[in-house]
Amino acid sequence: MQSAQPLPLSTPNRNLVRLTIVRGITWTGFLAAIIFGVEVLHFDLEVAAVIGVVLMMAVINLATWWRLGRHRDVTDGEYLLHLLADVGGLTLLFYFTGGASNPFINYYLVPVTIAAATLPWRCAWIIAATSMLGYTALMVFHHPVPALTGGHGDDGRLNLHVLGMWLNFALSAGLVTFFIYRMAHALRRREQALSRTREAALRNEQVIAVATQAAGTAHELGTPLSTMAVLLSEMREEADDHPRLQQDIELLRQQVDTCKSRLQQLVESADRRRMRKPQITDAEVWLGGVIQRWLVLRPDVSHHMSVAEHRSRPLLAVDTTLEQALTNLLNNAADANPDDIAVSLDWHDDEVIIDIRDHGPGVALSIADQLGETFVSTKSKGMGIGLFLTHATINRFGGGVSLYNHPEGGTLTEVVLPRATGTQ
Repeated sequence: MQSAQPLPLSTPNRNLVRLTIVRGITWTGFLAAIIFGVEVLHFDLEVAAVIGVVLMMAVINLATWWRLGRHRDVTDGEYLLHLLADVGGLTLLFYFTGGASNPFINYYLVPVTIAAATLPWRCAWIIAATSMLGYTALMVFHHPVPALTGGHGDDGRLNLHVLGMWLNFALSAGLVTFFIYRMAHALRRREQALSRTREAALRNEQVIAVATQAAGTAHELGTPLSTMAVLLSEMREEADDHPRLQQDIELLRQQVDTCKSRLQQLVESADRRRMRKPQITDAEVWLGGVIQRWLVLRPDVSHHMSVAEHRSRPLLAVDTTLEQALTNLLNNAADANPDDIAVSLDWHDDEVIIDIRDHGPGVALSIADQLGETFVSTKSKGMGIGLFLTHATINRFGGGVSLYNHPEGGTLTEVVLPRATGTQ
């Protein structure tokens, strides 16, 4: 039996791994410098206190390694606490080793830079302010090390050298926090934009592939539909003595004519000049027409339509592809349950909302987030192409589609489209 492979680390987890490694290297270097200063340069240090600070940071590092093995995501708040622990450890170490006169005092810039590159704006400034507060306190409160002052300021007063170091650190911390954060934020936004662009390009390729197949299929279906129309005409003539059979044949003939009309519209809609100029029309009139044409295809459906009462009239920019997209959604509702499908129309200042409610089994939560993004279907034998094309079409118009499980059962499909301005 194979052992389970460890989960890949997320970006915050990887950042904490790097911070732990940096912390281990840094404090090992500090320990070496302390030993060198005490044994070789004979610094007058509180050795027990200094070693205690180093051991405390070593314990924090070991605890961090243990926490990273728990396979739990690192939050921004947790990462901020780790950086605050580093700033606190540095402040304690510098307090016992000369305060602001310690030549390593500018190491405060390391956690400031890390925070600016990895954390949100507010957290980055918290680290910068905390480091600045620690530096400022160390200028007054610290255990003096005469060997580090070089003869300047032995009387305990601030000297120009230490004050200049403080001003340099304040300027550096501010600039690092501002510019590093801005650069990291810009890189993150660029990465997100590239990801969205790649997804859109992939979706467009899939749409083009489906459109190519649809065009070929439309051409191939013309011949069998014409044959069916001829045969149905002959069958109707032979069924003069069977009125009920004539009704069924007439219904089949209407279905064939509808299919032929749809194929003709598909060919005509390939004209790009028509696609670029959608028609501005009244949303209620357009929706009513779409539903009436849909009922010809689905005579088994029972439905009711409601329209909100407002003083203004809603306008939509529409074309044949938008009608096909809405018809797909209506067909999905009818396939779930053809009885009592509720269609409602509402609008606000800048958007028109079309709700389609069915009384079917609802949408499985496992695929709810994937509907429309990939070829995923709510039907056992479906391919998901209809929903995919529907999402692509409505997104092209600047709208969106959302599917919800209704509290009283069934599926609620919400279509949001931008409200058009202008004249019909």
